[in-house]
Amino acid sequence: MPPAMTDILDIWAADSQLSNEDYVTVDFLLPTGIYIQMEVPREATIQHIKLLLWKQASTYPLFAFLGEMESHMFECVNQSAVHEALEDETRRLCDVRPFLPVLKLVPRNCGRAERLNSKIGTLIGKGLHELDALQDQEVKDFRVKMFRISEEKMQRVQMMTWMEWLQSCFSPQLENGVIDGLQEKLFDGALKVIMHFDQSQVPLMAKAKYLSVSERLMFLGPADDSRRSDVSLSPLFRRFQQMHTCVWDAQTQFKIVLVKGSKVNAEETAKVQVRAGLFHGTELLCKPSVSTESSGRSEHVWNHTLDFDIAVCDLPRMARLCFAIYAVMDKVKKQKSTKNGSCHHYPIAWVNTMVFDYRGHLKTGDNILHCWSSFPDELEEMLNPIGTVRTNPYTENATALHIYFPEYSSCPVVFPPFDKVRTVTHPCGEREPCKIIIIRHAPACRVSWALLVNLLAPPCGGCLTATLQGRGGKKFHIELKEIMERDPLSQLCENEKDLIWTLRYDCRENFPQSLPKLLLSVKWSKHEDMAQLQALLQIWPKLSPRDALELLDFNYPDQYVREYAVRCLKDMSDDELSQYLLQLVQVLRYEPYYDCALTRFLLERAQTNRKIGHFLFWHLRSEIHMPAVSVQFSLILEAYCRGSIPHIEVLKKQVEALSKLKAVNELIKLGTIKNARKTKEAMLTKEAMLTCLRQTGFTETLSDLHSPLNPSVVLSGINVEKCRYMDSKMKPLWIVYNNKLLGGDTLGIIFKNGDDLRQDMLTLQILRLMDLLWKEANLDLRIVPYGCLATGDRSGLIEVVSAAETIANIQLTSSNVAAAAAFNKDALLNWLKEKNSGDALDRAIEEFTLSCAGYCVATYVLGIGDRHSDNIMVRSTGQLFHIDFGHILGNFKSKFGIKRERVPFILTHDFIHVIQQGKTGNTEKFGNFRQYCEDAYLILRRNGNLFITLFALMLTAGLPELTSVKDIQYLKDSLALGKTDEEALKQFRQKFDEALRESWTTKVNWMAHNVAHNRS
Repeated sequence: MPPAMTDILDIWAADSQLSNEDYVTVDFLLPTGIYIQMEVPREATIQHIKLLLWKQASTYPLFAFLGEMESHMFECVNQSAVHEALEDETRRLCDVRPFLPVLKLVPRNCGRAERLNSKIGTLIGKGLHELDALQDQEVKDFRVKMFRISEEKMQRVQMMTWMEWLQSCFSPQLENGVIDGLQEKLFDGALKVIMHFDQSQVPLMAKAKYLSVSERLMFLGPADDSRRSDVSLSPLFRRFQQMHTCVWDAQTQFKIVLVKGSKVNAEETAKVQVRAGLFHGTELLCKPSVSTESSGRSEHVWNHTLDFDIAVCDLPRMARLCFAIYAVMDKVKKQKSTKNGSCHHYPIAWVNTMVFDYRGHLKTGDNILHCWSSFPDELEEMLNPIGTVRTNPYTENATALHIYFPEYSSCPVVFPPFDKVRTVTHPCGEREPCKIIIIRHAPACRVSWALLVNLLAPPCGGCLTATLQGRGGKKFHIELKEIMERDPLSQLCENEKDLIWTLRYDCRENFPQSLPKLLLSVKWSKHEDMAQLQALLQIWPKLSPRDALELLDFNYPDQYVREYAVRCLKDMSDDELSQYLLQLVQVLRYEPYYDCALTRFLLERAQTNRKIGHFLFWHLRSEIHMPAVSVQFSLILEAYCRGSIPHIEVLKKQVEALSKLKAVNELIKLGTIKNARKTKEAMLTKEAMLTCLRQTGFTETLSDLHSPLNPSVVLSGINVEKCRYMDSKMKPLWIVYNNKLLGGDTLGIIFKNGDDLRQDMLTLQILRLMDLLWKEANLDLRIVPYGCLATGDRSGLIEVVSAAETIANIQLTSSNVAAAAAFNKDALLNWLKEKNSGDALDRAIEEFTLSCAGYCVATYVLGIGDRHSDNIMVRSTGQLFHIDFGHILGNFKSKFGIKRERVPFILTHDFIHVIQQGKTGNTEKFGNFRQYCEDAYLILRRNGNLFITLFALMLTAGLPELTSVKDIQYLKDSLALGKTDEEALKQFRQKFDEALRESWTTKVNWMAHNVAHNRS
């Protein structure tokens, strides 16, 4: 069970700031059985407290039995309910923040392993003893394997030279591409390079030894040249051992026994049923099975066999059973129900479980599944196939479903390894060593390779016939091409699936990027087709990492498919991996087993690049409180920490700093609630905040740490006088740092506690990707994708963009009346003129034009709503940017059923006034702006499948406005996927004209916003 909630302010924050008490009463438990209660300084170090205790203990009995003070240390239970050994005695008590003010004195007899376990448990927010207590063999096997890999990793690190370790942990961030005319820039064989060490620029002269150029070799031959070579290979795997029964030999129908349900939350008059479906991804393998009706209170007994119209031999490796418990009532009393004839079905709980365990064994025996009660919207037949296969850890109150898996053999029934796939896909069932036959054709200087493995060969006809097997004629090629060019959301009809499967070799040779559609065309309920697909994957060309991302979607659960996708991802650079890390962490939810290719890949890359490891840590830790992923993410975090021990102290400093900021935020919320927005008392609350930040315990913890937003930035010293809290509901903290590494410039971050920043984080990631795609097409639209990071349950950090002001404040500075300010079209241009002059003003206007074009297109494509004048900002350099992305994908705000925002994107006349440099007739500048918008839109359209994939991978993240595939449909419509470029451009131009024509409605909304917020 989770720890009980307690008001931490009563002990560690509120008392010291509100009542000015510097001491706290602590209970000390001595190993001699003596109990001592004494007051100690709240900000005292653990070492000082131990000195005070030793002096006090000398007056108590049995003191002589304690021995030396240095041979003892304190233990406590921290705020995460983790048993923590306080070995670092330089820490302050207020930083340790025990769950209760109780410290236990114990001998220092714990070894290195115990100390490391304590550090890791404290860092990740979940004690490792909780993982030790789990009676789950899969957890134990995963931890043992990861422990061995981490030990080997740390041994390799210890053998590294200092330079090797530095390059491994802090790889330089290099720009893509090669500088034109590089040879001309060499001076006496030396190349001048500007290297950045922490934000300082150091010119370095380095001798240019060599430049490495990687190219792909291509062999060309005469038009009639054809070569054939036979290479004998030893069998890839050992023979399938007979102590197991292969699942493909089990011809009986699959079934389970539904025994009973406990703690079913249904009315006494309701009849309860259970629906069970067998899924592979989102594909229903056969018709769902429904139990008989049961009446009762919370206990329902069925003892009913659920039969499924599928043979055991045809069960795919990643098949999952999905259960839905629902009440059958004549009259519906709840909103969420489905109608079936004269009855209504009211869902009660759901749960999923795999058919095979993590070793590939078909499950047998009794299973108790603790269910989830929250149902996603619009579930098909109330089954939730994309939901987690983990059971509810809160077993005390959860509905429990008791099922029984029958035995089909006296030996364990196991899904076969790949060598068994050979015997199924080979027509003659031959078991001789595998041969790879390579044929090369080069007609008309066009190189074409065909890799033919005998396990894919047809019964007869020779190798040449094999190359033609499954190929369609020209009439089918055109149809196949049209199907393959569709977006990922397009549905395939059965005829199209049959065509794709029949022409699967054409797909491999001509449309390798069509692999996702081929996978959707496989009949996963036939093990022969499944085996042929898995064999075909072995010779499928590698996809680009961007295309391979789609294969990690929940629609493609097959183990071999996901391993193939990870092999493609290994070609990603560290920068590219960082770009998609948010999605890669989320798709871990789709992995049914802890040990999988994706987990191993992420850990390997994180432990060889500290920046990737930094963000992997925070992406995982920010969601560790979620029951569905708590164990899985804890295991990955533990594995990362064991393989990156030097990183633990750096991350620990960040965790402690965030804990301090949360305490300050809670203090402010408490004070503002009591003071009820009275101006005088609000000033007192701000003074209490500054007093709190000035305390030694706070200043030390909040100084000299690596920024969680960007680990390459060191937050050196906090500037208390410039810190404040913002006047919004959750009272975010505005924290300012004096950063000596930035030449004295300040650096600001916003700490939010009570707001879910994950949707903002996703939107900013997509904006960053758009910026990258535009730059790849030589179009720099000066986007400002500022940093944003979720760090915990409804908490996180936002980067403050320097020298920027909101549109609302800019307009209000030029008007004394809030209502009139929104209609002053000269305010923005005049503000830019105040900040810039001469050539700088021209550059600022150009920056404004480019960035305005970028955000017009981006906000239209992403359907970003709530665009009032406080959510749009402009830097003094002219860059316009948007903030606060609480509404996306067309979820615009409405009041009384009327949408507030009636325009596709924000393009007001004061923006046009700046773009035209204040000249009404400057059609050239406006024409350039419009062309920027159209070019940017077409670039995004060409990458439309990538955007759909990235949003689809986030579907189970629990974001409020991204819960189903229907939400992603907005992207398909805004990018006009399925239309030609000409049709799409026509649609965008219509939206552009509409935004300009209806911009007066935006100004009205801005006026209402100013008035509502008492602007004057």
